[in-house]
Amino acid sequence: MEYADVLRWAHVIGASVLLGTGAGIAFFMLMATRTGDAKIVAHTASTVVMADWLFTASAVVLQPITGILLASAVGWDLSEGWIVVSLALYFITGAFWLPVVWIQLRLRDIARAAYQQGSALPDNYYTLFQIWFVCGFPAFAAVLGIFWLMLTRPDLSF
Repeated sequence: MEYADVLRWAHVIGASVLLGTGAGIAFFMLMATRTGDAKIVAHTASTVVMADWLFTASAVVLQPITGILLASAVGWDLSEGWIVVSLALYFITGAFWLPVVWIQLRLRDIARAAYQQGSALPDNYYTLFQIWFVCGFPAFAAVLGIFWLMLTRPDLSF
């Protein structure tokens, strides 16, 4: 296997981890929150926080590295339109992901506190959850756009 093939494989795996982990996290947090059970939400949110740090954060760091190395290995100029748009979408995704990480920590802590106190999830949990959920849509759309750009590499000129 050639160096470029290894980089392409690593880059695609990283992109898949970002897409899959993001979709999985959103699904499980939504399902847990719908129960209204502070114990279930606290446990799920703890797992979500761990998964985000373990999988998403590592992929976020490795994606630009593998992408730049891959572009260099196959002779793509980083100023090619599809790469520029991909990078812009990557930064948009990050702009939505960073606040989500903080919100996930708060959701976990609020749910833990409610469970320990034997109380229902408070209103501020649901307010933060709505913000967290809404932030996922533009981030998810941006990741889908990046996938399309990676696969089609359209000739975009600016």
